[in-house]
Amino acid sequence: MALFRTNIEWSDSSNNTIVYKYPLKKAGKEINNKSTLTVRESQCAIFVYKGQIADVFGPGLYDLKTEIFPILTKLASWKYAFETPITLDIYFVNTKQFTDVKWGTQNPIMMRDPEFGVIRVRGFGAFAFKVEDPAVFMKELFGTDSSFRTDDIVSYLKTMLISALSDALGESKISAIDLAGNTLEFNELVKKGIQEKFYEMGLKLTNLFIENMSVPSEVEKALDERSKLGILGDKTDVLMKVAAAEAMKDAAKNEGNPMAGAGVSIGAGLGMGQIFADAFKSSQKPSEPVQAVEGKVCSNCGAKINKTAKFCPECGAKQNAKAFCSECGAEVDGNAKFCPSCGNKL
Repeated sequence: MALFRTNIEWSDSSNNTIVYKYPLKKAGKEINNKSTLTVRESQCAIFVYKGQIADVFGPGLYDLKTEIFPILTKLASWKYAFETPITLDIYFVNTKQFTDVKWGTQNPIMMRDPEFGVIRVRGFGAFAFKVEDPAVFMKELFGTDSSFRTDDIVSYLKTMLISALSDALGESKISAIDLAGNTLEFNELVKKGIQEKFYEMGLKLTNLFIENMSVPSEVEKALDERSKLGILGDKTDVLMKVAAAEAMKDAAKNEGNPMAGAGVSIGAGLGMGQIFADAFKSSQKPSEPVQAVEGKVCSNCGAKINKTAKFCPECGAKQNAKAFCSECGAEVDGNAKFCPSCGNKL
């Protein structure tokens, strides 16, 4: 019987197929010693004989007479030259990255925050993965199914991811305030913790993105209030008083008791006045005492006068002009008889 040359290959037209079983019988093709195998980039081919992996082929063109038949000869203990077709299974495995796989927490994750205590955290993002070891992947996951798609494993991978995320939150002891600002570092922490689990299935987590980590609205409100306090600094007392005044005004809007509302309104008005008075008072700094102007004594009546004054404002006496010692040149009082510096008689 004449044997025909058969080329075995797979052109992947999908974006979610991980494993494809080549339909030899359906295509009317059989493997013989004239067959060839074409494996494209980002693919590998697995030959399975009687449920046992015979070999794994990476990208390239193979002559099965020299590549696979010697392996099958040893595997099956055949004694003939393969003049008849061989029955086996061929699986093509996609080794490219499967990207933009969305994940999110269906239920909030409980974490212990060092400042707010036990709080609930939600998160969402995306990740990417690929087949790292096709033989391990076949043994651990897809078995001998005719095909295997991303939908068949994504749910399981998401569960693993969220479990690793919960562990990382507990081990990192990071606060809710710092969580949003350290997503890149947190990505690496989660990725490192879960990578070994992926390797056990023949997979690799190539990328992980945490787009957002959110906390309950009560915690967000507390964070906002804390931000306001940080901006105001030492004016926090004013903020607390204004907040109390706002609460009084809201209470004054109670329509169920007009008299109580009127009383609260009056109290709110008085309280607001006191609050702003205290704020104005606290914002002012005590004025510095004005230093007295240096002066001299009137040569006639002894009253204190400005040192530049030519007449005394008390008695009207004309003040002596500046005089200088003829010996040392020091400035002396006009009525002085001796120089206070050198003792020279004036």
